[in-house]
Amino acid sequence: MKVRLAYGKHGLWVDLPDHNVTVVEPRYVPGVPDEAEAIRAALRAPIGSPPLRELVKPSDTVAIVFSDLTRPQPRDRMLPILLNEIGHVPRANIVLINALGTHRPNTPDELAAMLGRDIVENYRVVQHDAWARDLVYLGRTSYGHEVSVNAEYMRADVRILTGFIEPHFFAGFSGGPKAVLPGIADAGAVLGNHDARMIGDPRATWGITEGNPVWEEMREVALMTAPTFLLNVTLNRDRQITGVFAGDMLQAHAVGTKFAAEAALVPVPQPFDIVITSNSGYPLDLNLYQAVKGMSAAAQVVKPGGSIIVAAECWDGIPDHGEFKRLLQLAPTPGELLEVLASFEHPVQDQWEAQIQAQVQMKADVYVRSDYLDAATLRSVMLQPCDSIEATVAQLLERYGPDATLCVLPEGPMTIPYVSGQV
Repeated sequence: MKVRLAYGKHGLWVDLPDHNVTVVEPRYVPGVPDEAEAIRAALRAPIGSPPLRELVKPSDTVAIVFSDLTRPQPRDRMLPILLNEIGHVPRANIVLINALGTHRPNTPDELAAMLGRDIVENYRVVQHDAWARDLVYLGRTSYGHEVSVNAEYMRADVRILTGFIEPHFFAGFSGGPKAVLPGIADAGAVLGNHDARMIGDPRATWGITEGNPVWEEMREVALMTAPTFLLNVTLNRDRQITGVFAGDMLQAHAVGTKFAAEAALVPVPQPFDIVITSNSGYPLDLNLYQAVKGMSAAAQVVKPGGSIIVAAECWDGIPDHGEFKRLLQLAPTPGELLEVLASFEHPVQDQWEAQIQAQVQMKADVYVRSDYLDAATLRSVMLQPCDSIEATVAQLLERYGPDATLCVLPEGPMTIPYVSGQV
């Protein structure tokens, strides 16, 4: 059985046994016939809101928030339509804000590829700095965290959030209020929202928003900023737009998450001995930090004591920026790492990703197939190297026996498998 995993920009073919193998993919939803027209129609007949054009006066200043490089938002297809719809506003009155959260800034070439050179050359584009001194203080949330957000965004008369909706491993779903927290929030607010207590809540997981403290605080903070309008889309494996959800932030996002869940959440009858997953390919598999999402998706259906194989290109390394690498090297085992993280008096950048990786490893062994991370580097962060998925599978089948079961998630966390009766 040959299966193509989403890997980098070109995919990775693997040859697997025919026996006891289950391939789990999201329900395929074809792209809309005319993406530009679908976006335009959503902007003109939005959910729970007047049309965008009616909300924006020619004299208004406008801030448009977009996702950073780590998200497959089709910015170059969405933003030209949106900008054309508010063409009565002078370009000097419009700012586009890259919602980096605590991620690294994107390079000029990356921004040109993300937005299109025409937008980069003709509009003001700023990159959010979570450590900037001029952030606007909003107050304290009901979860006890103080929050500040991007000053350019708060100064604007009209505040537009854009993004991409898919299941998220601790926020339930991406898109919607995530554009504000973590997207354009201060580092302290991100650390608080992602601290060990919040991430450790059993409802902070795939596909859950209501009752999920991480998402509910994101919603609370986004509402504190009084966003004017939301434009989110869903995509299929070919990166085609399958749905457009525009209008009131909460109402449009709720419709979008329901649509995304119907495609992404896939039941399986029982857990598996071995789960092979991708990390959804480029751009999500740019580094090991992001690849924790693929591990988490696989962990939903792996047996305790089973094994997970993650195929992630990781051209950006672990990475070297941020605290993820250092945190993973604080303890020799996942259990000890969880103890260390729980002992922190104050949360540290990236500890949420280290925490989730350790939680996954408490359940299953994790192997990583990467063209850019060598064996020594992977072992230094408690992971096992995999030079060949076929060879690793063969070794694992010897360990688990001839009746071992194997699951493949070719699209990684674009699919959220769950054992029937457990959701």
